[in-house]
Amino acid sequence: MKVLLTLIDGMRPDALTGCKSPVYDKLKEHSYSTLNAKTVYPSVTLPCHMSLFHSVTPERHGILTNTYVPQVRPVDGICEVLKKADKTSAMFYTWEELKDITRPGSLACTSFVSWHALGDRVADINAKHACDFLREEKPDFCFLYFGNADEAGHSHGFMSEEYLMHVRKSLSLTMDAIKAAGDDYITILTADHGGHGRNHGDDIPEDMTIPMMIYNRSFNENELNDVSILDIAPTVTSILGVKAPREWEGREIALN
Repeated sequence: MKVLLTLIDGMRPDALTGCKSPVYDKLKEHSYSTLNAKTVYPSVTLPCHMSLFHSVTPERHGILTNTYVPQVRPVDGICEVLKKADKTSAMFYTWEELKDITRPGSLACTSFVSWHALGDRVADINAKHACDFLREEKPDFCFLYFGNADEAGHSHGFMSEEYLMHVRKSLSLTMDAIKAAGDDYITILTADHGGHGRNHGDDIPEDMTIPMMIYNRSFNENELNDVSILDIAPTVTSILGVKAPREWEGREIALN
């Protein structure tokens, strides 16, 4: 099996259920899922992504804001670990700061399209690039990021109609990517953090609670318990048959 990791920036669990997308019900029927996974503090985009990819807390990787600083004691992330195991990784994103969550040379393909330049069209363009690459190249690991919901949360408010519309659109594009990938992929759908009002970053449930779904058509509906964003990296490597680094703090999620 291979892995497609899709992340909707700023997606609260109640946005996943409240946006009224039929995609949620279709995925849940064949997923290990929870609406009560935990992210890390500070619940800010770059620190959360660094923790997701490197399975250590911000205290360990040292990224506490959306400004990247080199790790004092570097920890290999998902893509570095997979590269050493001769696996291929690809990354499709729309927020430029994410370029630093992987090291040079670890990706077979990287694609960045700018929200600031393309506005609401960026999600469709980004998803199309990912779908084309998934169909043609079948990378072992593919990361697909959607940032429009978070932008709408800051502009209009988390749980506003504009925000929910972008969550709904991102779920639709996620389903497009799942279809492009095919049955050889397990898809992990999650968020980096939630949000409240027009902000996030606090140690409160609205910011710290995220959804997580692990989907494949062969799965039955199952509930996940006591999982966190730190568990995603070791789960990805386990699915791909690669040993997780000893310094990773998360645990593999069992998919029995």
